[in-house]
Amino acid sequence: MAFEFTDSNFTEKASEGVVLVDFWATWCGPCRAIAPAIEELYADYKDKALVGKLDVDNNPEVAMKYNIRSIPTLLILKDGQVIHQHVGLTTKQVLANKLDAALAPVVA
Repeated sequence: MAFEFTDSNFTEKASEGVVLVDFWATWCGPCRAIAPAIEELYADYKDKALVGKLDVDNNPEVAMKYNIRSIPTLLILKDGQVIHQHVGLTTKQVLANKLDAALAPVVA
């Protein structure tokens, strides 16, 4: 199961490396539709990036901090900074491509 972000662990867990956060809620149909892709990405990237979910109903502080207005919203952070945001449904491949780009070494 994908990592579960909370208001209390988010800052610590999302401050280093590459992180994909799925902002979701149990009542959200599109959130449930994308859930299998998030689980697969969690397994595929477990040694390279942290992939997890944050329930906006149970963790309103982080959702407010990132101004989450619609769900699902997916954020990719690198060392605590948002580098990509996607609102709504998307495919596993699109997210994998974004994660791969975030993980790629910076060429000077």
